[in-house]
Amino acid sequence: MQKVLNQEEIDAMFRAARSGAAGAAAVPVSKPQLTVTRCNLQGSPLRKEQVRAISALHETFARNVTHSLGAYLRVLFEVNLVSVEQLLYREFLGRVPDLVYLASLNLAPEGGLALLQMDLSLAFVVIDLLLGGQGQAPTALRDLTEIEDQILENVVRVLCRELNTTWQSVGVAVEFDERQQATAVQHLMPPTDKALALSFEIRMADARGALNFVFPASASTVLLRKLARDWSQFRAKANNESEQRLREALLNCDFSLELALPSSDVPFWRLLELEAGDVLVLPLPATTPADLRVAKYKYFEARPVRAGTNRGAQILNANAVLDASREVGR
Repeated sequence: MQKVLNQEEIDAMFRAARSGAAGAAAVPVSKPQLTVTRCNLQGSPLRKEQVRAISALHETFARNVTHSLGAYLRVLFEVNLVSVEQLLYREFLGRVPDLVYLASLNLAPEGGLALLQMDLSLAFVVIDLLLGGQGQAPTALRDLTEIEDQILENVVRVLCRELNTTWQSVGVAVEFDERQQATAVQHLMPPTDKALALSFEIRMADARGALNFVFPASASTVLLRKLARDWSQFRAKANNESEQRLREALLNCDFSLELALPSSDVPFWRLLELEAGDVLVLPLPATTPADLRVAKYKYFEARPVRAGTNRGAQILNANAVLDASREVGR
């Protein structure tokens, strides 16, 4: 059943609507405050502990390559880690010279590709040694021939084998893919992706050159996560071992120990009259125990006794004074 309003009820409704609109207009509507937060979409740079962990891992790689390639080439061969950095892939490409040896590396199970870069001046020395020469480089740099490319590929496979051994600890397998041209590596990774770049210096008797590896963001993320877990476990283990060594060292330390009566007040004139053989009467009951102090802090109550030909202290109360314990703990 519909209700029919009379004129008074209709006027009352209009008055209420007008008053509500006026009240709403009088009250300002506050807009929500927007908070702007700076966001770095390129990711944060490597922290010091991450650089240390990556450096420790690949310094082992450098030592392994020094031994393996030194034996393979039968010359004095040294590899040293120079730098660990995270940068945009296009920034790395800007550093690549025009004539350089480039090769792509397969990363499993991630499915991505890493990049290896070696100076051609170093590559020609290695090729000459493998062909029975003295390790001479050409006077003018040029691109590798097909035969030289195949010879150098064996050396690159040795590098990949050692790198694969290093990265096995993080669950990533590294294998040689193929030789790459400078124009092809432009699309090997997205140019704005953060890449992990590792720079090594190779030294031989008459040559010196650079060896660089660049890993995509997916592989570097796996590496950093694994190293973060291992680093935290290593630090926890190191802290436990350090605490144990500190405890053992403290247990073997010598501390001053004294057995003394509690402090009491004595007139100064009485002290002036003291002579050898006098007995100083203290305002303490005969049953008052002495304080056994360790490094001047009261730890026990004890009674002076004799143990054979030595003086001793018989512990009466083995509860250490809490205040003294806190002071010592600081």
